[in-house]
Amino acid sequence: MTTASDTALSVRQVLTLERVLAGEPEVVAGAGHLDRPVRWVHVAEAADVGVMLSGGEMVLTTGVLLAGDPDAQAEYIRSLHRAEAAAVVLGLGRAFPAPPDVMRRAAERCGLPMVVLHRPFPFAELTEEVQSRLVSSKFAAVSLSESVRTTLTGLITSGAPMQRILDEIAGHAACPVVVTNLAHRVLATAGERSAVDDVLRDWERIARQAGGSEGDGWIRAELGGRGERWGRIVLCGHRGDAVTGRLLADRAAEALVLHRMLAGSTHTWEEESAQSLLTDLVSGVVPARQLLPRARAAGLPVNRRSFVPLAVRDGDPAQLDRVLRLLGLSGLVAELADGATAVLLSLARDQDAEALAAHFAARLRHETGAPATVAAASARHAWDDVPGGLREALHVAEAAADTPVGQEDHPVLVRLRDVHLRGLVRLLRDDPHVQSFAERELDGLLCGADAESELLPVLRTYLATGRNKSRTAQLHHVSRPALYRRLEAIEARLAVDLDDFEQAASVHIALLAHDAQRR
Repeated sequence: MTTASDTALSVRQVLTLERVLAGEPEVVAGAGHLDRPVRWVHVAEAADVGVMLSGGEMVLTTGVLLAGDPDAQAEYIRSLHRAEAAAVVLGLGRAFPAPPDVMRRAAERCGLPMVVLHRPFPFAELTEEVQSRLVSSKFAAVSLSESVRTTLTGLITSGAPMQRILDEIAGHAACPVVVTNLAHRVLATAGERSAVDDVLRDWERIARQAGGSEGDGWIRAELGGRGERWGRIVLCGHRGDAVTGRLLADRAAEALVLHRMLAGSTHTWEEESAQSLLTDLVSGVVPARQLLPRARAAGLPVNRRSFVPLAVRDGDPAQLDRVLRLLGLSGLVAELADGATAVLLSLARDQDAEALAAHFAARLRHETGAPATVAAASARHAWDDVPGGLREALHVAEAAADTPVGQEDHPVLVRLRDVHLRGLVRLLRDDPHVQSFAERELDGLLCGADAESELLPVLRTYLATGRNKSRTAQLHHVSRPALYRRLEAIEARLAVDLDDFEQAASVHIALLAHDAQRR
């Protein structure tokens, strides 16, 4: 709940009010503490006024009971300091025609802002002005609080993603919004793109600031529940008043915690962050250069590094990330579309990228005990080349997955040079000419009711084994005569001679294209 202290004006703000300016205010002590919040304004002439305060008050006095008693003047200031008053305002006049040195020196020592008014000023006007503003501010804060909470709750209950919630918060805050884990790694951002990039570009320094005391509009709120913290949200450079910023940060934290509880996602925010970044890199919708600050803020080393894109079909992101940590390698892991998991390794320039990629693949197979094949692109030394490398790795992973069982012994690491014709056909699979070619060459089999159940698999194995009849019969558990009859049926339906190299090659390419299109 927003309290009165949350909705206070600062001493500096009070001194800029029009009615106060009419009294010609002058700060004579404690000028470095003018940002103290003023919770209330209290008019008091009693020498022991400190016992009547609860903290945060701006005390107005003419000092009539203090005139001629330096000890009482010094004790008056000390009592205000002990009571944690926000400031003292002394109206100059009959009691004190000039600022009293004893009070000024005592206030300076205590760090208490002391202001004198050079012109007669009705304290009632100042009290009325400040109190009305404080009440209005509190009402506005409560109103905004409920409005923001209602909006965010509506988004959560409608199933909106976390990014939509952050965008809403950034819209209210009019500044970049960053969500981090406890290690200050950036998990999500929102706000105007160029402003976000400016924040992320210097995030290492900013993270230290965001994790400590607040100031200059940097407002943070902890994320967690049930005694556990898992991150924080930071408003970066909020230009509005501190009350609104604190309110927005708190409401945002509440919304994100509720979203996490209700979403029931099997992925952590770290995993979702990596997935978002790698997906944007692969898609090419956002230029790689614009994604560099996000990668750096997410904890990926990017300065003077080599990047090795890897991809694994049906890989478990948690296992891949575990292997990264076991090997002490820096990188991002994320499950992308179509069952592929991407890994982006970041290596020092003097490290052997080829050997480390092979070592990673071997360790992954050892840890999983499954014949997982890692597809790798060549190392990229420029960040702008990383998207192409990721797409190459994913392409190789798909092409390698098309390799028929029994043709190869599932190599640990596969590169573009290893997928040969199969890789080329996969690249061209969506070309209308290739699609027409595949349908035309295989028409005699595709239209048959038994083609998929019997003849096409035989043709696929026969061509993949280099037209090895013995091996094909063995893999399909049929006798040689039975295989000959099926091959004859295939040749009759396609009107080809599979002993002719060119005709067999044409059918093989068409079959590769057909399989690639179906996948």
